[in-house]
Amino acid sequence: MLVLPAEHRLRRREDFARAVRRGRRAGRPLLVVHLNSGGDPHAAGEGASPPRAGFVVSRAVGPAVARNLVKRRLRHLLRDRLDQLPAGSLVVVRALPGAAEAGYDRLRDDLDAALGRLLGRAPR
Repeated sequence: MLVLPAEHRLRRREDFARAVRRGRRAGRPLLVVHLNSGGDPHAAGEGASPPRAGFVVSRAVGPAVARNLVKRRLRHLLRDRLDQLPAGSLVVVRALPGAAEAGYDRLRDDLDAALGRLLGRAPR
């Protein structure tokens, strides 16, 4: 099973809040990506901490089966893009209601466009 490695997962409410409130945001039709590349203050003496990501998929997206499918797709997509993120960055991907009906390719395109905008790259 392909999952996001444990060291790359956001778990604490404070980390989600820091990424959303203090990070930059890029919106797309299916999702909104928040990126705080300020680093993790809890890992000050440990060197560069890995980028960490979290996902917000609310009930507005659909029933539990649809929400879980969207989360799995987003985790898989972001796992393949972790090497593009700055060390210590926090990323929160919030799925919008249309994400449940969208296919894998549309989610990928929206995620790539949002990350490209946040990281200062032209979209692929």
